[in-house]
Amino acid sequence: MTVDLEALYIDLHKHPELSFQETRTAGIAAAHLRELGLEVHEGVGITGVVGVLSNPSASSGEPGPVVWLRADMDALPVVEETGLAYASTATGVDPGGSTVGVMHACGHDMHVTAMIGAVERLVAERDQWSGTVVVVIQPAEEYGAGARAMLDDGALDRFPRPDVVLGQHVTPLPAGTIGVRPGPQMSASDGIQVVLHGRGGHGSRPHSTIDPIVMAAATIMRLQTVVSREVDPRDLAVVTVGAIHAGTKNNIIPADATLQLSLRYPDEQLREKVLERVERVIRAEATASGAEREPEISTLHRLPATINDADATERVVSAFRGVFGEQSVIDPGLFTGSEDVSWFARDAGVPLVFWFWGGVDPQLYADAVANGTVDSDVPTNHSPFYAPVIHPTIEVGVTAMATAAREFLD
Repeated sequence: MTVDLEALYIDLHKHPELSFQETRTAGIAAAHLRELGLEVHEGVGITGVVGVLSNPSASSGEPGPVVWLRADMDALPVVEETGLAYASTATGVDPGGSTVGVMHACGHDMHVTAMIGAVERLVAERDQWSGTVVVVIQPAEEYGAGARAMLDDGALDRFPRPDVVLGQHVTPLPAGTIGVRPGPQMSASDGIQVVLHGRGGHGSRPHSTIDPIVMAAATIMRLQTVVSREVDPRDLAVVTVGAIHAGTKNNIIPADATLQLSLRYPDEQLREKVLERVERVIRAEATASGAEREPEISTLHRLPATINDADATERVVSAFRGVFGEQSVIDPGLFTGSEDVSWFARDAGVPLVFWFWGGVDPQLYADAVANGTVDSDVPTNHSPFYAPVIHPTIEVGVTAMATAAREFLD
């Protein structure tokens, strides 16, 4: 059997599903894995899929090493604006009950496609290696919750425990480029929700209220100084207010305002520093506004830094250079984005190697670099305009995952 990977990618792109709602995507991935001969388990961590391919040594019968390969599959609440013939027109219902447009704006459709292609290659080459491949099709990466859900559902006990965990992510690099580095590869992240309590009233009588919208505005502006004035310029940190919700009508001052923050940092020490300063600003602005109740600060999610094992990464980099060429494998630096893939390796106590591969037309990227317009002309992940070129992105993703897996299989 040969999987039509282009058709698979287009189908997944046209039918995206939100986090923990990926039933169609999971079913498609599970069906392909079964057709390839894997032992498949569905509903792991709500909608996750695990496929096991055991290939013991023909000479000794030894089971060999266990390699976990991970791909995420959820989409985002984004209305697609790529104009592609296969653009998504799907909608979904978010956790708040609102109907939203849904799009694979982070490339997880490409991740699943490349994974199926890599498994197909490993199956075809099984006479050249021995060991066990565990394929993890993970839900809800965008919530930072899918890996934890699968682990809490007993993934490490129900399936062969890994000796190494491998994963990859398509990104706005030129197609054909691989980006990987030892040590910190992606930032740690906290999602924070803040409820600011004021005192509501009529819009014509602001003096009789404590306006939480003004409080929120002051808080948002002051939070911008945490990184610019309280973090060493040589360090990397991000404080983003991604959502603000308050009020129902123009002439009503509401009682509360809710903010949602995304915080990112490369290590635990800076995390503690930024969190302390963010909380101080929030509480101080509430006091300055005369709030009669303390703000409520809660954690939506917490993701550890994605840290690549040095020795394992060196092996993968060497293998990639042998396949793709020296110039195609780069150190992309620390990405300020965050991932939950490292929970698998952390819980198992094994090495992680996580890399990026490019999905941008090389000529478009080169022109943007020459014109100094990369930020405006090259859409990034989570943009409504983001969509990797199909070829050679699929082929490179397949080869990268299969190559890395073979490096750790006997």
